[in-house]
Amino acid sequence: MYHVTRIDETQNVLPAAYADRSKGFSRQQLVGKTEGSPHMGLYVCTLEPAGHVEAVVHSFELSMYVLSGELVVTMLGASTTLGADDCIAVPVGVTYSVRAGRGPVSWLLMSAPAPFEDTRRTDTFFTGEQLEAAASPATDVRDPRNQSAFRFDPASMDLDNLAVGSRVDAPQVSASMATALLAYSGIGVRMLVDQRLRAQLHTMFMVQYQPTAIAHPHDHPFEEAYVMVQGEVHALVEGDELVLRPGDVLWAGVGADHGFHNRGSGLVRW
Repeated sequence: MYHVTRIDETQNVLPAAYADRSKGFSRQQLVGKTEGSPHMGLYVCTLEPAGHVEAVVHSFELSMYVLSGELVVTMLGASTTLGADDCIAVPVGVTYSVRAGRGPVSWLLMSAPAPFEDTRRTDTFFTGEQLEAAASPATDVRDPRNQSAFRFDPASMDLDNLAVGSRVDAPQVSASMATALLAYSGIGVRMLVDQRLRAQLHTMFMVQYQPTAIAHPHDHPFEEAYVMVQGEVHALVEGDELVLRPGDVLWAGVGADHGFHNRGSGLVRW
């Protein structure tokens, strides 16, 4: 089983549970139980300038990856300002709030497992708390006090940089081998969210295909979702040929065979 969709702001809606607990908030569901996934909920969320979502807690874990703008996330007594390519994990049962920084902001939100879509059960609870803390940027990922946020540096996917190494004073560079660039057959993989950010139920990583790079059809005992951010890739999913471009989203269920081929002259990234 697989599902293909596309990020489209005209599909954004205000969830009923958030109607009286947010300002300027909306989201588009990309993957969830409706699309066949029991294990993940994937959304694109937006906040208008000066928008916010009040303190809330879920019975699932989540992570947020900022696509554009500036997002301030407050939890566990601290506020973190996230810019484009920054991400943060929120463990199960942790209360948090979000607000727009300067101007509008959009971000990917991954929930694991998939949130309920019926009205018989509740997995999202607004607490009424006032979460206040001075905001600081998610810059130095090596700071041991930073246990939830990570900054993705697109230059870290450049294979040529591996030959010279990173500057010692580069705060955006993780000292953990867990985030080292894994490169094979023209394919690069860099971890963004995993257990080092206290995520237990899902992972998030960036994948890059060099020109001519190919991954032959294979499957997994877990689900995957692919959000295209750069280039054009040809995919073979369950025997169907697809062409995916920035803004396209593919979800492959457990056991769904899938493969990818970069037939162009530029980079592909998702």
